[in-house]
Amino acid sequence: MENFQRVRILDEDNGKSLPFKNICPDVVQMRVKEGSKIRNLITYALGYMESEAAGQIIFSAHGRAVTKAVTCVEILKRQVVGLHQVTKVQYKTLHEVWEQKGPKVQSPAPSLTVQKYLPSICILLSKVPLDPQETGYQPPQPVTAGKCPTGSQVKHFVSKKRKLQQSVEEKIVDKSFPRAQSHQYQLSSTLGEINGTKL
Repeated sequence: MENFQRVRILDEDNGKSLPFKNICPDVVQMRVKEGSKIRNLITYALGYMESEAAGQIIFSAHGRAVTKAVTCVEILKRQVVGLHQVTKVQYKTLHEVWEQKGPKVQSPAPSLTVQKYLPSICILLSKVPLDPQETGYQPPQPVTAGKCPTGSQVKHFVSKKRKLQQSVEEKIVDKSFPRAQSHQYQLSSTLGEINGTKL
């Protein structure tokens, strides 16, 4: 394959309906790629789900991006309380078209088509209750778990902890060595004295 280069990827599943029942017609679908940044995905999804008009969102991914999509869903479920979830796992068919490369390429260039079957996942998160009998349904997490701290809260906690640790270390030094800071001790081996006091 070193003499070929991939020119395009054809997805058989494009245009197919989503594998969920009772979804909103204007539902937002987050297509997670292998190079997607989790921070960017969560920022957009969180802003969308916290708006009043939003009720549902879908995360979809295939191949190596599946774990990244699951991570995004778990983070979002801890930030937005009361989300119902339905997960669908399936296979996706991709066709990769490769063409010959190099200085002596015929016109038209000979091509090669490779068919791939990759695992894929679609996860629906909804504020509106879903059918609990549907395959892959998960109820909302208990409210007692609470929300995860945001980035600014984590930074505040870390800086507060560092200041507290520094103040404790300073107090320990002050209490442990009060005489060492104010007096100089000299050992006289011949007289057995410390600062003029006989032992």
